[in-house]
Amino acid sequence: MRGEDGGGLEPISAWLSASLHLLVAALTAVVIVSAGGDDPGGRTAVAGLAVLFLVTYVAGILPTWAIPGPGRRGWWWIGVLSLEWLVLLRASGEATYLAFALFFLYMRLLGAVRGAIVVAATTGVAVVAFGLHRGFDLAGLIGPTLGAGVAVAISVGYQALTREVQTRQRLVEDLTRTRRQLALAERAAGVVEERERLAREIHDTVSQSLSSIIMLLHAAQRSEPGSASGPERLEQARAAAEDALAETREFIHALAPPSLRTGGIVAALDRLARQTEETTGLRVQLAVPQDTGVLPTPVEAGLLRVAQSAVANVAQHAHANRVDLTLTRLDDEIILDVVDDGAGFDTSELATGRPDRTPFGLVAMRDRVASLGGTLVVESHHGQGTSVVASFAVTP
Repeated sequence: MRGEDGGGLEPISAWLSASLHLLVAALTAVVIVSAGGDDPGGRTAVAGLAVLFLVTYVAGILPTWAIPGPGRRGWWWIGVLSLEWLVLLRASGEATYLAFALFFLYMRLLGAVRGAIVVAATTGVAVVAFGLHRGFDLAGLIGPTLGAGVAVAISVGYQALTREVQTRQRLVEDLTRTRRQLALAERAAGVVEERERLAREIHDTVSQSLSSIIMLLHAAQRSEPGSASGPERLEQARAAAEDALAETREFIHALAPPSLRTGGIVAALDRLARQTEETTGLRVQLAVPQDTGVLPTPVEAGLLRVAQSAVANVAQHAHANRVDLTLTRLDDEIILDVVDDGAGFDTSELATGRPDRTPFGLVAMRDRVASLGGTLVVESHHGQGTSVVASFAVTP
């Protein structure tokens, strides 16, 4: 009933369905036990009709073991049950007890208005049938009427609760979607602002230095052969190029995460491993190459952030004893593996793309790696640990 009732009503819906199944079984048993009086043939006929009623009911709720919703299947199913009840009611006055279960089915399948009308008609039939079998009295009137009132009240209340939960669920989904859109908009605005800042920095430093170098080279090119101005202009261009290179390196250094400013990605992963062991007690096995080659700063930053997020997830959620950090450099690829021996989890939700079902840390890792043109693979099984693999293409 997930689709009809919403996630918040699933436990209540399951409990009500199970209660109704038990009610039908119990009332059918009462009809069979008290069937026919002293007439063996009558007892057999009533018992057979009651069993047929129960079989029809079970056929309608299989295979989901939940009350079917409105539709063709619901219409013919409730119609056959009603017809069987009428035949059973003619043979046994105790069959009036089954009307209480039918009340809930009518309200569930026919809606509030039509269901209430059919419940009222069924109540009248039950009162008359009980009176014909047992004689008309006040108890025979009050019993079915009171049962019908309780069934209608419970059904109407449940339907109102269903509508309220569905409304709240839609509001929550709208809020989640709006927050995600706002986060994306803020991120896009941040990207635009950062690009503008970088453009200003490049214009004021590297661009100006390159313009000066070009002007000095042109001046050297126009100088007279053998004059001292030519070599002087070339020396000035060389000095300007050195200054531009120094400014560029400082610029890149400022963009890199603080952990990468000393020793690069290898030293940063080593510090992460030692800090994790000291603060969490988790054993961290680090395996890195002696030479990772020259890696772009964004790639190094991406590798470090993935490692930090993955190790934090292990420490907080995995109940693991050990985590292995492995950095591998191939000719045209750099690969980071984070593998733990923890409890693991179900990765099926990762494929849904639902932000409310996917852990935020994994979403952030996936988005970060994708923005850098890399790939992120997460593999996990309950009781078998988790593996997070991030890979980036790099220039040989």
